[in-house]
Amino acid sequence: MPRIKWVEEADATGETARVFELARSGAASGVKREFVPHILMTMGHRPDFLTAIMEASRTHFSDGALTRAQHEMIASYVAALNKCHY
Repeated sequence: MPRIKWVEEADATGETARVFELARSGAASGVKREFVPHILMTMGHRPDFLTAIMEASRTHFSDGALTRAQHEMIASYVAALNKCHY
């Protein structure tokens, strides 16, 4: 059971619906999805903040000193250490 009330995809309107569509399409992350991840739905009440988080994530996971795959491996390892399914 989530402790943060999120905006369900079906309930999203206006700017939130537009940003959720960006999240699904992969335009912001490079990863096309059939759904909006729960972590993004928690930010649905503030689409301006959600947009900034998605941009930061895209930048963070882009190739640079490390490849995207290496970034993902590190993030997965840290999530496992913290017992977080993200």
